[in-house]
Parts: sequence; C-alpha cells; structure tokens
Amino acid sequence: QVQLVESGGGLVQAGGSVRLSCAASGETRSIYATGWFRQAPGKEREFLAAIQRSGDFTYSSGSVKGRLSISRDNAKNMVYLQMNSLKPEDTAVYYCAVRARPNGDLFSSVSYDYWGQGTQVTVSS
Repeated sequence: QVQLVESGGGLVQAGGSVRLSCAASGETRSIYATGWFRQAPGKEREFLAAIQRSGDFTYSSGSVKGRLSISRDNAKNMVYLQMNSLKPEDTAVYYCAVRARPNGDLFSSVSYDYWGQGTQVTVSS
C-alpha cells in the first residue's frame, strides 16, 4: 500500500501562486504515476496534472492550462504542483493520487489506486 499526504494549501489572493506537496510513503516502488486532482463543492473531481514513472508529464487542457507545473523529487518521494495566476474559481480541495498499475487513463480518477486526504486551497478576490 501507499500512503499520501498533501500539504501547502491555504488562503491565497487572486493572482498569487501556491505550491502543493504530496509526500508518499509505503510501497512507493509500486507507483507508476502520480496525479493531482481537485474538487470544488458541488462539482466533480477534476484532473489537473500527472507525472509518470518515466518522467513524462501530462496537463489538463481545461481552465488551468498554462498555469500549472508538476515536478518531483524521487529521493524524497515527493511530487509538487505549482499553480500560478490563481483565480477565485480555483478554490477547491486538492488531492494527489497514485496509480499502482502500469496502465490506465491518467485523466480518470478511477485509474488511481491511492489517494491523500486533500488540502484546501481558497483563493480570495
């Protein structure tokens, strides 16, 4: 099993930036991909970005396009998500998740096997 803990959320002013962290522990060698999602009240969980074991990364083409950067530190089992030019509509709970299978749709939450508890990001106008 893999345990995930997100951090870095909080209250941010519109136009600002936030760097979210995802710390993985447990059977980290089983991780094939790490993804970031978010969920706002009353909305479905939304894919943001993912990074694969190979180092390849994928970003959403939605409202966050061009404002994200995903990175990782393999030695620390950490994955980061930098979000810039934040808007009030970015307010949500942000989750990291990992896929412990070699194949799966990076964009789909059902492809991920383990999830963190989430970290709240609130963007004030």
